Amino acid sequence: MSSLYTLAIHGGAGTISKASMSAEAQKNYEEALLNALKTGETWLKNGGDALTAVEKAVVELENNPLFNAGKGAVFTHEGQHEMDASVMEGKFLNAGAVSGLKHVKNPVLLARKVMDEGTHVYLSGSGAEAFAKKNGLAFEDDAYFYVPLRYQQLQEALKQDKVFLDHKETKPDKFGTVGAVALDVHGNLAAATSTGGMTNKKHGRVGDTPIIGAGTYANNSTCAISCTGHGEFFIRAVVAYDISCLMEYKGLSLKEACRIVVHEKLVKLGGEGGLIAVDNKGNIELPFNSEGMYRGSVRSGEEKFIAIYKP
Repeated sequence: MSSLYTLAIHGGAGTISKASMSAEAQKNYEEALLNALKTGETWLKNGGDALTAVEKAVVELENNPLFNAGKGAVFTHEGQHEMDASVMEGKFLNAGAVSGLKHVKNPVLLARKVMDEGTHVYLSGSGAEAFAKKNGLAFEDDAYFYVPLRYQQLQEALKQDKVFLDHKETKPDKFGTVGAVALDVHGNLAAATSTGGMTNKKHGRVGDTPIIGAGTYANNSTCAISCTGHGEFFIRAVVAYDISCLMEYKGLSLKEACRIVVHEKLVKLGGEGGLIAVDNKGNIELPFNSEGMYRGSVRSGEEKFIAIYKP
């Protein structure tokens, strides 16, 4: 067992301009990220496993209405919430994913339960919620998920008959997925991702978050990845797995693999967003091709890092 652990988290990427962010709002976001980072690190520092660390960090973000996941999930076209999440561990490549959840308080906990139960990898909609009830997970009514800002966003989206990515500024928006990746002292990697999707989304739309290999991936031989961005592009580019593949089959470093996928492949497709990544040596990468990404990271023995805008 080594003493090395790493943890990285994100709370969404996209058009995050300083001009539209008050000092108070920035402080609130930074404190929320720091709290999630501390929660996951405390677990890792005490010898805990990477999978539980990322789960704990994501639960903190799901419980905060600032982020488009759990309590802060955006509204669908019908005025409801449809939440997605996934988890994966790198030792045995076990994974769990859920989508279309309307009342499960913490979707990431249900994804973990699906993984631990082991029969299936991916459950959706009413079936996923029935599985959650069977396993005693917490449910909340519509009032719990009602955040005034999110409702205002829906009204604007309905007026313009558009689908918005988390919030609307003067140009494309913030992608409100949350996620965490970690390496524990036992040498195991894990990743978790959770989202409320797109404001005014229709027809049961599902993005990359619950799709293993697109929005989430972990493999002890390479890396752990959690993505945030315009999900359709991340699905088409199989972003999370592509980074692992470049490392495994071409021998690229985590840094170079992330650069190629985020700044070349995604850009050529027209995909905007970013991701967080850690490899099996404890290296951390937080690349994004948008104006900003809510992000944080920590490595054993080092200071915590929190940022929103480009360096």
